[in-house]
Amino acid sequence: MAEKRLQPPAHIGVIMDGNGRWAKKHFQPRSMGHRAGAQNFRTITRYASQIGVKVLTVYAFSTENWSRPTEEVGALMGLFKDYLREALRDFMDENIRVRFIGDVSAFSPDLRELIAEVEEASAPKTGMVLNLAMNYGGRAEIVRAARTFAEEVQAGRRSPGDLDEALFDRYLYTAGQPAPDLIIRPSGEQRVSNFLLWQCAYAEFVYFDILWPDFKTEDLDRAIAIYHSRQRRFGGV
Repeated sequence: MAEKRLQPPAHIGVIMDGNGRWAKKHFQPRSMGHRAGAQNFRTITRYASQIGVKVLTVYAFSTENWSRPTEEVGALMGLFKDYLREALRDFMDENIRVRFIGDVSAFSPDLRELIAEVEEASAPKTGMVLNLAMNYGGRAEIVRAARTFAEEVQAGRRSPGDLDEALFDRYLYTAGQPAPDLIIRPSGEQRVSNFLLWQCAYAEFVYFDILWPDFKTEDLDRAIAIYHSRQRRFGGV
């Protein structure tokens, strides 16, 4: 008798980490590690959609990643373009809505155009929401939200007393989405790295000593099993 699959949490976040170390381990340039990681991202995304995840947020490029070598950043931008073109060509067969969180204004005009095309083309989809965090930083997101609220106060549309957690949540990139239940970080590192700082207040964290390109669908199943073994108290007893 087949083992019953556990119900996945509604919102899963993934810090895709370890591409560079994977490349070093395989005596390849870092760009090949990112390429392997990008291919695995496609596999994991499709699987998450198939098993019923409602929202998947993946950390693709942080605000700090610009400090990496120019060649590596250029390779990453090329991979983003390849993925977006593939999304427009093939990925639209999947019932996945693609959204981008982060300050995409820093990207080249052609990449921004592809981002807009993918968001528009996938907008009618009714299945899993895929948040691609690109040029994203949790602190920057919070500052942006605070600045937007302050501007509304200054314009007379809000008063300072209006602000509570529920309202503040509406100024974030993830407005209207459930908070992440589970955040997964492969690669052996055990830190949050400026990812979903506001949203992850009560998320369960699962760390794996597995480099992202080697992270398999069964590892996602294992993370979900670990999530179900936890007792979530949300600050209570």
